[in-house]
Amino acid sequence: MDFLTDRPIDHVALLRSVESAERGGIACFFGAVRNHHGGRAVLRLDYSAYGAMAEAECARIVAEAEARWPVAVALRHRIGRLEIGDTAVAIAVAGAHRDEAFAACRYVIEEVKSRVPIWKRELYADGTEEWVEPTRQRGDGAEGQGGGVPAGQGSGS
Repeated sequence: MDFLTDRPIDHVALLRSVESAERGGIACFFGAVRNHHGGRAVLRLDYSAYGAMAEAECARIVAEAEARWPVAVALRHRIGRLEIGDTAVAIAVAGAHRDEAFAACRYVIEEVKSRVPIWKRELYADGTEEWVEPTRQRGDGAEGQGGGVPAGQGSGS
């Protein structure tokens, strides 16, 4: 399965990939690009990734969730240029019951944020840009992803 995509995420297809007659509890998480961060107006984001490593880590996270709970998991993350309102990350989890679906969905997004080598560059309304440190975002509802700033990249101008 390809977890990374440079195209808009198809929410319906993602959902359909986990649906089945025996899975009545379905939980989804969609992380959308918002127009602000840290008190600054954001115009758009650019996501980049270490592709092979990100794909492998996403596969491990999905496998872990499916081993821990009796669920089916689908995960997609956008890379490239995203505009305000675009879905950056989407997760659909289906299980027989809601508790396992919610728990697995939460597990997947938290693990993606902390383990997957995907980086976010924010472009601000004032003309500056910045690679956002993912550890700065924990708990604030941001949709940036794991692993720090790419090699050779620093804060924006």
